[in-house]
Amino acid sequence: MKRFCVSIVAVLTMAAATLAQPVVYFTSEITPESLVKIYKALGVEANGRVAVKISTGEGGNKHYLKPTLIRNLVDEVNGTIVECGTAYGGSRQDPAKHWQTIHEHGFDSIFAVDLMDEFGQIRIPIQDKKHLKYDIVGEHLANYDFMINLAHFKGHAMGGFGGVLKNASIGVASTAGKAYIHTAGKTDDAAKAWTPENLAAGPTQDFFLESMAAAAQAVHNYFNGRVIYINVMNNMSVDCDCDGNPAKPELKDMGIMASLDPVAVDQACLDMVFNHHGTAGDDNAPLIARINRQHGTYITDYAQSIGLGSKTYRLVKLQ
Repeated sequence: MKRFCVSIVAVLTMAAATLAQPVVYFTSEITPESLVKIYKALGVEANGRVAVKISTGEGGNKHYLKPTLIRNLVDEVNGTIVECGTAYGGSRQDPAKHWQTIHEHGFDSIFAVDLMDEFGQIRIPIQDKKHLKYDIVGEHLANYDFMINLAHFKGHAMGGFGGVLKNASIGVASTAGKAYIHTAGKTDDAAKAWTPENLAAGPTQDFFLESMAAAAQAVHNYFNGRVIYINVMNNMSVDCDCDGNPAKPELKDMGIMASLDPVAVDQACLDMVFNHHGTAGDDNAPLIARINRQHGTYITDYAQSIGLGSKTYRLVKLQ
């Protein structure tokens, strides 16, 4: 009887632990309708002034999330597309060129769009001060009550991969804030961040990833729970949307993941990519190699360690 009771307690404890895990919702459909469906599955209504954080894509890039795909969701929440300038030149560091790229990619023809750091920036508190003293974001972040972090999951030359954690950290940071994160707190001057001297003496890769996780946590805390996270797993090139000439995706589209936990949803996408059985024409090996080259999976390890979320999750597939 005692052994039976112990077994029951173990089963109940395991069941309780499973239910306590964050839920990640998944749909294999990548359509405007499925984006709205997975948003509603989260059970949290985006209300007030809603910021929809996406990447509008570098000039020449064709892999960014298209306005036609995200339109129904943005309309559903009466959202504003928000972006910030880059820190590496290109078509999106100068606001005038950035607006031109936004127009060429069709966003301002459909949505209200806000370059949050066009006229200034603000510092927001950061919980993990290992490398950064604060997070530097576009000043218009203060104009919003709720954020939908709508990320395109794909590779990234420096981070290994880009998902919601990168979209919250590098994506919400101003030009100066991006330099501050990339250099793990050494400088917020974008002109100095990429000099040969600074690059040669730059932070270790793990310090950069730790800084991204800390900045993502700062944005998460800033909204005090009024934020949801969605990864769209399509056009998964080894290169980011910030690349004007990205490599052709070699991995087929997988679907959409969503959660209230940013660590869980990025980890779920990583698990799906790494556990995929690649075939000719549907090869996950190049993306895995890019992620491993940059030690990219470490960001979810560190984000979990600072309390941003959980790598352990419960996957719920939507019918």
